[in-house]
Amino acid sequence: MTVGAVMTCIFAEKVTAMKRLTFVFIAMYAVLPMTARTETSDSIGAEQLNEVVVTGEKPEIKGQDGILVVDLPSIVEDKPVTNILEALGYLPGVVSDNGAIGLNGASSVTIIINGEPTAMPLQNLYQLLYSTPVDRLKNVEIMYSAPAKYHVNGAVINVVLKTPRPLDGLTGQAHLGYGQTRYASYSGGLNATYAVKDWAFDLNWSLARNHTYNRQETSSNHLFDGSRHMIEDDMRQIGKNLSNTIYASASYKKLKVTYNGQITSKIRNSSLSAGTFGDFSNIYKDLSPTAFHNIALRYVSPFGLTVGGDYTDYYERRSQNLHKGDVQQVSSENCQDIGRYHAYIDMEHTAGNWMIGYGVDYQHSADKSRQTYFFPAQPGFDNALREDVASAYAGTQTSFEWGLSFNASVKAEYFHNNYRHNWNVVPQFGATFYKTPASIFQLNFTSNRVYPSFWELHGGTAYINDYSTILGNPALQPYMNYTGQLSYIFRQKYAATFYVLYLDDYFVQLPYQSTNDLHLVFQTQNMNFSRTVGLQLHVPFNVKNIWDATATVNVSHGRQKSDRFHDISFDNKRWGLYAALNNTLRFTSGSPLSLSIDGTYISGQIQGPGRFGPLWKIDAGVKWQFGKKRCCEFVVKANDIFGSCNPDMKIKVAGQDYRMKSHDMNRSLSMTFTWRFNGFRPKEDTTIDTSRYGTGK
Repeated sequence: MTVGAVMTCIFAEKVTAMKRLTFVFIAMYAVLPMTARTETSDSIGAEQLNEVVVTGEKPEIKGQDGILVVDLPSIVEDKPVTNILEALGYLPGVVSDNGAIGLNGASSVTIIINGEPTAMPLQNLYQLLYSTPVDRLKNVEIMYSAPAKYHVNGAVINVVLKTPRPLDGLTGQAHLGYGQTRYASYSGGLNATYAVKDWAFDLNWSLARNHTYNRQETSSNHLFDGSRHMIEDDMRQIGKNLSNTIYASASYKKLKVTYNGQITSKIRNSSLSAGTFGDFSNIYKDLSPTAFHNIALRYVSPFGLTVGGDYTDYYERRSQNLHKGDVQQVSSENCQDIGRYHAYIDMEHTAGNWMIGYGVDYQHSADKSRQTYFFPAQPGFDNALREDVASAYAGTQTSFEWGLSFNASVKAEYFHNNYRHNWNVVPQFGATFYKTPASIFQLNFTSNRVYPSFWELHGGTAYINDYSTILGNPALQPYMNYTGQLSYIFRQKYAATFYVLYLDDYFVQLPYQSTNDLHLVFQTQNMNFSRTVGLQLHVPFNVKNIWDATATVNVSHGRQKSDRFHDISFDNKRWGLYAALNNTLRFTSGSPLSLSIDGTYISGQIQGPGRFGPLWKIDAGVKWQFGKKRCCEFVVKANDIFGSCNPDMKIKVAGQDYRMKSHDMNRSLSMTFTWRFNGFRPKEDTTIDTSRYGTGK
């Protein structure tokens, strides 16, 4: 259903994406109650009343126009989180699995910042959110069906950041981080904002030295030529890189220019395997730094017109060298150079309680990619893939005094590339019935078309070892995504969500044991459909401001069917369960020290013909705030303490007999020190008030 843990079998980022085996986590609601307390006393006549204590709960979920507005800063106030990426894992309906964000009731989710579309690759966006301090967060909007004015199809998480004010002066924070899996990783960064008169500036910079490790055991009981052949492999995957991320923006009144970029250098990804076919080493190295650059311009007029555009440039160049023992088997080079232009115009009119909006959007992408084999001599490719997407939309939004508010839009989209062109109609509807805070009903529906990655459409080939091969697929077709959700929110904290997902022609990459020879092929192919129906409940509670907890239960039924997956068929059905209990403990109300302990259990997940075994994990963390006005913070986190959350996938259907077991996938220890500063403020206003002086105007 949603994106879950990713099992990677090789290390080049583009090639890794082609072999990725995704298993499904049913997402969770993570809303924790916060209690505010005030004390008042008064007297009547000569009689003194006893102290009166008024206790109230700050609403953390608000619904309007089919959008959930979540006060995430108050939810994570005592959690062991330091950045926005970690904080998103505590959103209602969201699960963060090893850094990947998924949303319950949606097949996929797009993250945007301040309502502005972004062209960033997912990994670059995660890196930006990881380097942005949670103190910059104002709130988060969850849209299961995003209005067309956001220029994003499907479900959206809108991260709303605080706007710098002249009164704040120079504010920001610096941080240092240390992470330990099998190897150590280090990070540091600086975030600062400054505003003066009509100008506002924002800078976010981070530098990270990453060193990762994972291990996978595979057993392939391969049926070939009338007999079974057991082929086993034990692979260790080690990755290193230096990542430099920069985000900067400058705005003058309603005009804003933004730059964001990431340069990743010193990339070396190694897979070292031993098995039935011998010992292999597969090394991927960067021949030049992988670079992403994006510059955007956006203007919002006072009369409802919004005009924006951006340009994106992405470049990577890597080599692969595969050895069996001391004998070289493969020497190749992959290169990808993408340039993308994007422009949009939106207009909104208000008439009473009604808002009418319409707009157009256009983007052009040029992907120049090549794959060259130096050894062995075999064809590669060197071509350009051009893509154009143009759309126009109209929508409306209103609210009524009797409690109903909604937004609806319809978008006509034209898509064209080297292989296909088609028209799409994308409807969207979101409604909220909000008569009293005690009961909120919300209904959402949307559909959109999902396209495969550029690299897969080129049809390249990559070798893992003598047995396993990765193939592209130029014949891959996009799939249609239909989603619907009905939510009930009680007292702005207890929630129940019923959802239906239907993905027509859904595609995913899976292993296949060839019937023509002893080879395992990884390739992305279309299925007939993927369908998931589920119900999720989440119940937060608080005990005397000492113990905050949220219990989540999600029951779902999934089905994925294909009449032609290579030369076999499958119809996989299964019930799934997700259960979680998140806890935060404080020694006293308002204590600078807090402790978090979270437990998760998952079972019954499927992917294509594959089934996953049950998973469970325990996470814990400590957060200590100290210094003047608690300007310093120290956080220690231990994820998957017992090393039990390691996917185990089995495929046993139509003669296929394959198993992959991951090790050391999620267990980690991290420590982060943060210092917040506000050491500079503008001078007080010294302008003299002369309004009452003088002899006349």
